[in-house]
Amino acid sequence: MRKTHLKSGLSAAALALGALATPALAEAPILVTTAADTGAGSLRAALAAAAEREGGAQIAIVTAEDIEIAETLDYAGTGPLTILGNGQTISTAANTTLLAASAGADLTVTDLTFRGPGGFDIEARGDLDGATAGKGIFVDVRDDQQGTVRLTLDNVTVAGVANHGVHVSDCSLADACGGGGGGAGDGSPASIAVHLNAVTIDDVGNGKFDADGLRVDERAGGDIRLVALDSTFTRVGADGVELDEGQAGHVIATIRGARFVDNGAYCHPDLLAAFMPEAPEGEFEAGARAEADIPGDVTGTPDDRCFEREVDLHDDGSVAEYEIGIDVDDGIDFDEAGAGDLRSLMIDSEIRGNFDEGVDYDEEGAGHILASYLRATGTGNADDAFKHSEADAGGVVGAMTASIATANGGKGAVFEEEDGGDVTVTVTGTITGNNDDGDDTGLELVQEDAGAGAATVTGSTLADGIDAEGVTVTRD
Repeated sequence: MRKTHLKSGLSAAALALGALATPALAEAPILVTTAADTGAGSLRAALAAAAEREGGAQIAIVTAEDIEIAETLDYAGTGPLTILGNGQTISTAANTTLLAASAGADLTVTDLTFRGPGGFDIEARGDLDGATAGKGIFVDVRDDQQGTVRLTLDNVTVAGVANHGVHVSDCSLADACGGGGGGAGDGSPASIAVHLNAVTIDDVGNGKFDADGLRVDERAGGDIRLVALDSTFTRVGADGVELDEGQAGHVIATIRGARFVDNGAYCHPDLLAAFMPEAPEGEFEAGARAEADIPGDVTGTPDDRCFEREVDLHDDGSVAEYEIGIDVDDGIDFDEAGAGDLRSLMIDSEIRGNFDEGVDYDEEGAGHILASYLRATGTGNADDAFKHSEADAGGVVGAMTASIATANGGKGAVFEEEDGGDVTVTVTGTITGNNDDGDDTGLELVQEDAGAGAATVTGSTLADGIDAEGVTVTRD
């Protein structure tokens, strides 16, 4: 990490002026010359001044001191904003969002740390008694935005906030937008592009249910595009990264040199197991069990949202089966619920010790899942290391090369298609072992409906075997 302070305000100003003088933004950068929270020369004053510039602005933080704030630093302008730091920390002792672009402006931040008060967990929440849990960096997309909203973070750390570490929201339901299928909420026509380089997101999202390291919510016709290079997502309460594309657009991600480690423990099973019913699941013949006779919703816990209850009924209204579980989360979770594709390339990345799946990709609708891995390692995750599930007419195309999936509580890798799409998977030079119970748990390939299924496994050691349903497997 490049975290060295300039000792001279003059030299910092000279650097900023040289680096930031571009034809697109001809006005001089606004300089932050004091660590004070308010007043002339403060970062808060610089943000207010930047909002007055119609074409956007650049801010250079030239004070060598760290900055402590009492309330959110808000940029209310619509023009693109660049904030150039030099290793300083922006911190708060309050449960508040540190930096917000409240009018959906393009935002670039370099060489800064954003640190909240920390100390959050399910027993010390940040959303009780009417409080709004604070985020690290928040971009709120306007309803009428067009084109692409861009967030670029370079050498940035976010830590110690109760809510999402970094959140870009193009969803009318705000924090209630939710993830997974359904695509609830409305949004603008804009796409969202997030570029992370040397970013660390650590110990965030532990003060609120379903609070992620990086969260992007997109509705209407736009895409989500993510580039994450040499970045780390650790000890996040929910997913290390969640991209939630709820309607027509695509999810397109390139991930290289990333680490997703020890995420998803806000609803820690060790803390919540005592609240589980004695019989958390059951299966019954028709007419044998009424819904009133099975356990109801779990209540009276530190956070009742941590408990999932699913009930399937027979045609006569009696219970076919039910299951109650604790909702832990993933290392990286992509959801695409409309006509768009989910496309991901992951290289030289580690997915380890997450409390649910390591990688969890779900697509509903006509779009496809296209997922490729090169030298990716998934180990010690509580469920599957790499899971891909397509629920409708789209297909699943997967490629794993020189990758590893070992010692996971679920399968090493899963590629499944529940409807008419095809499953096409190639596995080359890959190792699996000691996943789940070791009985055909290295690789699961499923085509449940009318589509075709074909997999080729070459030069690989799948010590715990292959479970294939509706998929023809060719091995060397």
